[in-house]
Amino acid sequence: MTNAQWFLLVGGLLLARGLTAPLLQRLPVTPAIVYLAVGLLFGPTVLNLFHFNPLQQSALLEVLTEVVVLISLFSAGVKMPVPFSFVRWRTPILLASVSMAISVGLVAAFAYYVLGLPLGAGVLLGAILAPTDPVLATDVQTRHPADRDQLRFTLTCEAGMNDGSAFPFVMLGMGLLGLHGLGDFGLRWVLVDVLWATTAALAIGVMSGAALAYLARKLRGHPPRHKLMDDFLGLGLIGVAYGLSVWVDAWGFLAVFFAAVALRQTELKLARTDQDSVDRDSTDEENAAPPQAHRIGPDAELASPEDAPAPTVSEGALVFKEHLERLSELVLILLIGGTLFLDSWSWRAVGLALFLFMVARPVSVLAGLVGTRTSWPIRGMVGWFGVRGIGSLYYLMYAIQHGLPEDLALDLTQLTLIAVTLSILVHGTSVKPLMRRFMRYRRHLPAP
Repeated sequence: MTNAQWFLLVGGLLLARGLTAPLLQRLPVTPAIVYLAVGLLFGPTVLNLFHFNPLQQSALLEVLTEVVVLISLFSAGVKMPVPFSFVRWRTPILLASVSMAISVGLVAAFAYYVLGLPLGAGVLLGAILAPTDPVLATDVQTRHPADRDQLRFTLTCEAGMNDGSAFPFVMLGMGLLGLHGLGDFGLRWVLVDVLWATTAALAIGVMSGAALAYLARKLRGHPPRHKLMDDFLGLGLIGVAYGLSVWVDAWGFLAVFFAAVALRQTELKLARTDQDSVDRDSTDEENAAPPQAHRIGPDAELASPEDAPAPTVSEGALVFKEHLERLSELVLILLIGGTLFLDSWSWRAVGLALFLFMVARPVSVLAGLVGTRTSWPIRGMVGWFGVRGIGSLYYLMYAIQHGLPEDLALDLTQLTLIAVTLSILVHGTSVKPLMRRFMRYRRHLPAP
């Protein structure tokens, strides 16, 4: 396709998406399925007007997917409930650690024994496909910072963390293939890739997010001026947290997610502190005032705008990030459709995807949540909605850019693209009816 045709195609899709937004909300499918259908139509599957080769464009695709995942992780982090509670976070932590490891192991075993891949390639494939996606799972994720739904919180928090917790398994797979040093008996992998990289990422994320909250409160005044700069602050926090993490060999995805979490947690903690101070001052003034000064009722004096809670950086940056997410989703899903030929749908690829959806994901979720108080309906929904997408593409491109042999890269690319495509189709058609049914079930539960 020429540049003019690309502009027409993407521009037309953006116009159609904006003009038909109410219609798409009523459709039983997600917008990602529409983008995928357009990509399949114009790609080599039908009209063959363009073909995107991920192997030849792996460097470009790595950067694109990396940026999209970072933006999505930030958006997910600032929507986490406040205040932080380990009891509430226990379930997603188990999903991002125990369930992640089990899922990688199951996929690796399937790839080794059924698909005939080398053990290292099987572990790498398991790490590529194990993490759920923070970009494509919008319909089952937390919608806004005040959303307290347990299912949405669990899926959003898991997607935010497991894009970082999958990285040690990516490095393990590459190490088994001779592309990364694991050390004697895997000691370097355990100490550096698991313990150091994870701990450093958490520390960098929490400290950078909290520091931005304090600096913004101190330097921007009350109420904050130049609210449009919230977008700059959000992007700057992503860049600083990710850059520091890469610099010290920590997992940047994990750092960005927890930087966003810490930013929002700290901002609202400071806001509550300010409000408590205002309430104490008001109480002292009322106690000091003569009785006739107290007025109750419709004629009572209203609070001035200056007394209202200040907008936060996290809320100000969220809308802009979500718009970038939607734009990136459109472009990348369109490109995925443009990668597939009819013969891409091999029994190996389809069989792997079905094993992932029907066996690996449900079994890993149920095993990881053993002993928790998570309700069975929520376990079932979490076990089904393990959406695969942009994060899987990033890990694949990362491995290709770090020396994955061409024949193995071609095989893993085909397997990954079919798994992601089927995830878009299968989960995209089931999410709305299942979520409606789940919400009806929740409404009929007796009040606690």
